[in-house]
Amino acid sequence: MTLDADLRRQAEAWRDEDPDPATKAELDALLTRADEPELRDRFAGMLEFGTAGLRGLLGAGPNRMNRSVVLRATAGLARHLLASVANAGARGVVVGFDGRRMSRELARDVAEVLAGHDVVAHVFETYAPTPLVGFAVRHLGAAGGVVITASHNPPAYNGYKVYWANGAQIVPPHDAGIAAQIARVETIASIPRVAYDVAKGDDLVRVCSPEVTESYLALVRGCALHPETPRELGIAYTAMHGVGGPFVRRALAEQGFTNVVEVKEQAEPDGSFPTVAFPNPEEKGAMDLVLALAEANGAQLVLANDPDADRLAVAALHDGRYVTLTGNEIGCLFAHYLLEQGPKAPNRLVVASVVSSPMVVAIGQTHGAWAELTLTGHKWIQNRGLELEAREGLHFVFGYEEALGYAVSAGVRDKDGISAAVSMADLAAWCASQGRTLVGELERMWRLYGMFLSEQVSIVRTGVEGARSIRAAMTKARTDAPTSFGGCRVSAVQDFEAATRRTPDGATTPLTFPPSDVVVFELEGGHRAMLRPSGTEPKVKFYFDVRVDVGADEALDAARARGRKVLDAIVADFRAAFEPG
Repeated sequence: MTLDADLRRQAEAWRDEDPDPATKAELDALLTRADEPELRDRFAGMLEFGTAGLRGLLGAGPNRMNRSVVLRATAGLARHLLASVANAGARGVVVGFDGRRMSRELARDVAEVLAGHDVVAHVFETYAPTPLVGFAVRHLGAAGGVVITASHNPPAYNGYKVYWANGAQIVPPHDAGIAAQIARVETIASIPRVAYDVAKGDDLVRVCSPEVTESYLALVRGCALHPETPRELGIAYTAMHGVGGPFVRRALAEQGFTNVVEVKEQAEPDGSFPTVAFPNPEEKGAMDLVLALAEANGAQLVLANDPDADRLAVAALHDGRYVTLTGNEIGCLFAHYLLEQGPKAPNRLVVASVVSSPMVVAIGQTHGAWAELTLTGHKWIQNRGLELEAREGLHFVFGYEEALGYAVSAGVRDKDGISAAVSMADLAAWCASQGRTLVGELERMWRLYGMFLSEQVSIVRTGVEGARSIRAAMTKARTDAPTSFGGCRVSAVQDFEAATRRTPDGATTPLTFPPSDVVVFELEGGHRAMLRPSGTEPKVKFYFDVRVDVGADEALDAARARGRKVLDAIVADFRAAFEPG
């Protein structure tokens, strides 16, 4: 087969400056067999740098995660920091990595490029959970942070996550500023680098001392509100082949939780993830081993981190069976516990993602806290929290996104599955001291705040026609939407792209969110429906939330059945209106 001449030249030029013999050989093999489809995919463009940093399949070429891409990204980051952050070189950048394939090597490349730009690299030389890196940025007063991780993605992926000097993930305009600097990098040879050992001798690479980890663990210990409660609670835990295990084991033990069993097959970091096809606790089957271990040992609480330990999944024993809690149920339990049982400081703040349950707003309002929803992801949750703290004098108590991401302390400006694990164990122990399980506490909450039922629908439409049909659905939602769904009148429409909230009488008010392709329909009765296209997959996502006021003597099953009937009707009408063809 004859390979397109321009594609061949592009691939050969990339190969010739590739510093990694493995990916160089990979490209050689593709060129030798003239594999045009594979080469076109790998050279379809540079892996895009955005607010999530970089994430992609490991492999050779600009549209993959590899040493060449990371070297370029770090040069761009260093130059942007030097231009944007006072004294960035001396303050430095924290560098950590997880247990995935190539993570250690890529982290070393990051340190060498930083040193080449006279920016100090504060490195963790062993595996570091993502929240520890985020904590270290603020603890050390660094100008930023980088952690090499693909979080809960499949084994073939890796990524490059960036923190700003405030300890939160980057948001605009910094993502665009870094991307612009990356685009200015001409060749790998033009990137200044200092060999790792030489940089250590020159004090441009500094190994993070044990004091950083000890300070982080002290923060984690402080997340327990009721350390006086009995700690006999049985806990089953899994690190999901990730890096959180030693931290969670120690943190639980220091809080008195010694009746802990761990899935041995998943206890050590292993980037091949041999026991799970998809190392995300939300995925079907991912928690099978820890649930079996819990049952074998009669544990009352089940905890699972994802591989970089920034997420937490929870199951609880209730009426003789294990109930796996949803991300919204966990988030609302945390908000309720932290506000009801935590310090009653004035001006408390709770922030959640817009696709999370509005129950968190009801909880916050009941306890006199400032509670609001913002764009999806902790980069938005935390940056909004920092903004409100500075502008309104608020005190951040809790943030969450329904995809198992929780911040139970302002000490880490990102989701943190380690402090969340300790806080959840503390919550479960406190519930047990009150004669309730976690599920029983949820039932108490439904009577206090109202019962909220949530549902998500993801609709895949591939190809050019699929993309066109998804765009058409979003356009219809903005210009030609029904005035009711499931018999519930639309009381307002939030268009995040236009940054406006519009009521049926035509009145509009501005939204505080940055522009985003999301449309939210507020419905009478406190219900809600929304849609947004996925930013990474050919799908549109629908989100639904229904509120049910539970009668004083009403059985919860009866209230749930009433709510389910309303929810099903809203879902049916919404899909009929907006499901892409």
